[in-house]
Amino acid sequence: MATTANPSAPVSTHEGVPPLRAGQGHSFLLRKLHSLSGIIPVGAFLVEHFVSNAFATRGPGAYAKQVELLSSFPFVFYLELFGIWLPILYHALYGFYIWFRGESNVTDYPWAGNWMFTAQRWTGGIAFFYIVWHTWHLRFSGVHILTHPDAAFGKVQLEFQHAWAIAFYALGIFCASWHFAYGLWLFAAKWGITTGDTARRRFGYFCFAIGLLFMTVGALTMRSFLKTPLQPIGPENGIHDSYDGTAVPAYRSR
Repeated sequence: MATTANPSAPVSTHEGVPPLRAGQGHSFLLRKLHSLSGIIPVGAFLVEHFVSNAFATRGPGAYAKQVELLSSFPFVFYLELFGIWLPILYHALYGFYIWFRGESNVTDYPWAGNWMFTAQRWTGGIAFFYIVWHTWHLRFSGVHILTHPDAAFGKVQLEFQHAWAIAFYALGIFCASWHFAYGLWLFAAKWGITTGDTARRRFGYFCFAIGLLFMTVGALTMRSFLKTPLQPIGPENGIHDSYDGTAVPAYRSR
């Protein structure tokens, strides 16, 4: 005679990663949305953002054209609001909620897995605060780069005039790359896409390669901003940028 498993019974996670299961309290849907939002749309945006910023390796002109392309989308504010900002905010805040509830996995995961899970939380927290700082400066202070895309390259360079900002950029790129790569592995394991130790191990190698690729692209992009001569950011003489309060040179006529 068939029996129904008790939904309140604990699920062993010592071997592998526990899948998302219905019937484990009211947080099931929120957890599912949290897991999914880390891949779509937040992960998809991260891929696009790294690709778009990589145009800096082709020079200020190519970077400005990419910014202009992105800013030319119809309803760009609403696309960003509902496709980027709100999903990131939800993913981050619910992640902090899980973290600060003190849900420890010390007894459920092997030693290495426990450290990986802890690193996932810390990299997510650091990446979130980096995104807030980075977005505020580039999008909502000083020269508006969507209106003046030619100012975008120079505005990033203005950040790089400070050693602490360079270090924070490097840390943000590392944390975002790690968090996405390991999050992709967790997503596949929890949603039952990869089943069994062999499949998870092989996919883990793939995710590790993705993380390294993102870090490499980010490092090469930073190098382009650092190595290129400082670009002007103002379309008019004497425009000020809020980053350091100093006037920046205007564009020369071509």
